[in-house]
Amino acid sequence: MEMKKKINLELRNRAPEEVTELVLDNCLCVNGEIEGLNDTFKELEFLSMANVELSSLARLPSLNKLRKLELSDNIISGGLEVLAEKCPNLTYLNLSGNKIKDLSTVEALQNLKNLKSLDLFNCEITNLEDYRESIFELLQQITYLDGFDQEDNEAPDSEEEDDEDGDEDDEEEEENEAGPPEGYEEEEEEEEDEDEDEDEDEDEAGSELGEGEEEVGLSYLMKEEIQEEGLRGEKRKRDAEDDGEEDD
Repeated sequence: MEMKKKINLELRNRAPEEVTELVLDNCLCVNGEIEGLNDTFKELEFLSMANVELSSLARLPSLNKLRKLELSDNIISGGLEVLAEKCPNLTYLNLSGNKIKDLSTVEALQNLKNLKSLDLFNCEITNLEDYRESIFELLQQITYLDGFDQEDNEAPDSEEEDDEDGDEDDEEEEENEAGPPEGYEEEEEEEEDEDEDEDEDEDEAGSELGEGEEEVGLSYLMKEEIQEEGLRGEKRKRDAEDDGEEDD
């Protein structure tokens, strides 16, 4: 697909001035030049033209708001001075996999005052002796070269930077997953112990009440037996008196 058609497809019925990101990877540049991209894309902040057989940046439009430019896997060998003129606010530039061979070509990037990260991986220039030291000396404004700073610390991913806003939410979730604060479990254990003590007291009270009921029941039975025994004794006495009267 040609670059013009790719741009129209990526617009998705939007006006060019509404677009902030544009990915044109793997399309075809006619004669190795940019086509279909113009000054109406004035809000563009991210532009990717990887593997499009691009050899010249001469037709790059003015993109003052552009911050990130991906130009990897093309056949660019020079003409980088256009970048400072057309995209003066670039902070990230990826030229990996191009035909850049020497320091003089890269020297044109000195005018990109806001440039922080430059990628020249898989370019012939990386084979130069003291390549990294030379680039950092030449482009003193950059912090990262091929993904690492001068102390070999890796550059943070843009996704990680975007996720920083969500770190607080993640911390809250971790706290919730971690459970209740210290001392909370001890309070729960104390409450459970108190409940157990109350249950034991109720059981003891119940057992005492049962014993009392048993004692009352026994007393009642004994009373009934005594009364019956007394009645039997009176009956025997009356029977004996009746027998004495008959003998007389």
